[in-house]
Amino acid sequence: MAAAASSALLCVLLRPLLARYALARPNARSSHRVPTPQGGGIAVLGGGFLALWLAVWLLAPMAGMAELVFVGVAAAALALVGAWDDIRPLPAGLRLGLQALCVAVVLVYAAPEIRLFPQMPLAAERCLALLAGLWFVNLTNFMDGLDWITVAGFVPLAGALALAAGLGLIDLPTGLLAAALCGGLLGFAPFNKPVARLFLGDVGSLPIGLVSAYLLYRLAGTGALAAALILPLYHVMDATLTLLRRLARRERVWEAHRSHFYQQATTNGYSVASIVRQVALLNLGLILLAALSILWPAAWIQFACLAAAILPTAWLLRRFARPASAP
Repeated sequence: MAAAASSALLCVLLRPLLARYALARPNARSSHRVPTPQGGGIAVLGGGFLALWLAVWLLAPMAGMAELVFVGVAAAALALVGAWDDIRPLPAGLRLGLQALCVAVVLVYAAPEIRLFPQMPLAAERCLALLAGLWFVNLTNFMDGLDWITVAGFVPLAGALALAAGLGLIDLPTGLLAAALCGGLLGFAPFNKPVARLFLGDVGSLPIGLVSAYLLYRLAGTGALAAALILPLYHVMDATLTLLRRLARRERVWEAHRSHFYQQATTNGYSVASIVRQVALLNLGLILLAALSILWPAAWIQFACLAAAILPTAWLLRRFARPASAP
């Protein structure tokens, strides 16, 4: 509640300034038709981390609190990279290098004890985790191209992880971070409601991707790897399949485009409200499957839950890629 209230207040205070200095103007690849301020991610992060600091200050010291400092510093650094890119686009190589540095800081200093594949050499696993974190940061950015779609994707995810901490399934500091992210996005949501009056911008989407990747990594570190794969599945499948298609067509994958499945849906006659509603409903179903994979940790059940999650996600992507049915 504190994160949501702080985020909403910051949105109100910052919007006039962002309208003056950080206006996103429509182009051929945009989903909006009028110039709209971007940079609402400042409010999401500011409100979330302010509430998180308050919670840490009120609670007794506990293991895991120090790691949140490194996550916060890396997220703030990534927000600065995104803010610079919003105002004056950076070269793709420099942007990617700075993102990799922030992901590496989180891996080395905020989650040094996590081993997902003990049979694999540590260096190889760290490299794999770095690539996965870097991809998640970028796919979050790629998928933030429609009003409310990031809210529909990450509020259920963060809320579920906060609830998991309350039930003792993950550690409390991770749960507090998830609750802070969830609240920050809820405070931003009224301003991003279609038709949006404020966008996240790279200043928000990049650090939100980093924080979410860290939360999922912590969840996977408890042995719930299937759940960590299931929760963000829509965003991961949409972005990854789109990237592979563009690579197959030899397109410049670092350039903006309108070929994501949710973008195809707008072309195929789906309203923005319909798209985000379907994504949100799918994500609620994914939460249930992730919960089942945690409650019954047998390997075959985890595999079955993951398969059961892939099927409706693939069905929704296929649905978005086809024209909407007539009323």
